[in-house]
Amino acid sequence: MYHLDAALALRAAPGIEVMVANPRATKDFARAQMQRSKTDRTDALSLLEFVRRMPFEVWTPPPREILELRALARHLAALAVTRAQEKNRRHALGRVSGVGAPVADAIDAHIAHLDDTIARLQAEAVKGIARSPELAAAFSHLVSVKGIAEASAVAILAELAVLPQDMSAREWVAHAGLDPRRQESGTSVRGQVRISKVGNRHLRRALFMPTIVAVQHEPRIRAFYEKLIARGKKPMQANVAVMRKLLHAIHGMLHHDQDFNGEKFFAMEA
Repeated sequence: MYHLDAALALRAAPGIEVMVANPRATKDFARAQMQRSKTDRTDALSLLEFVRRMPFEVWTPPPREILELRALARHLAALAVTRAQEKNRRHALGRVSGVGAPVADAIDAHIAHLDDTIARLQAEAVKGIARSPELAAAFSHLVSVKGIAEASAVAILAELAVLPQDMSAREWVAHAGLDPRRQESGTSVRGQVRISKVGNRHLRRALFMPTIVAVQHEPRIRAFYEKLIARGKKPMQANVAVMRKLLHAIHGMLHHDQDFNGEKFFAMEA
């Protein structure tokens, strides 16, 4: 959600009321005005006219515990990246015999510090989730998926909890940048279909490893993946398709207060 930090900052400023408009609504409004050009100026004028004509709905920010969870989860993800980089450096250093002992010791100490920090912050995130009945229920549903463990559930929930309750599963997929984007021109150019990646990279990253694990350990997810491979999809394409379908499943789980149901995810042929 690119707007969230800006909206929070504006709402904290004195004398300012904030409305967060649906991008689709503002885009359709500009089309209705027969706006053909797209520049910063024309966009600003269109938004000004939108505010003048449409009912002003004051934006209510997510609860503090959700914002704190998101901050924790994103910091944990950054620390995990740093730890992976340090482990790669340590591995590379170890391949050079008799070189870099002081550096190796420093890297080992840094990795140990990162391990401790990640474990502590992860525990804090889980405690924060447990204090909220709504977050605790959603967390329980997430970990019911074989492949989504505690750390992944924290990361996924932190990104989903800040989203408006009325967003559809398809809008979740677009928000994550997992929606397919075709490349076509005329009758001769048919580019490979790729995901848009125009969206929340944190959510996309949080879903990736759980999808890989779920393909290995959840029979229905595995069956769906294998069907895609049999149809000619490459492994990465199939994994992305599983990520999309898993996000749809999570949407249903959280909105209907249910654990994961493999039969609903993919019905195997008799």
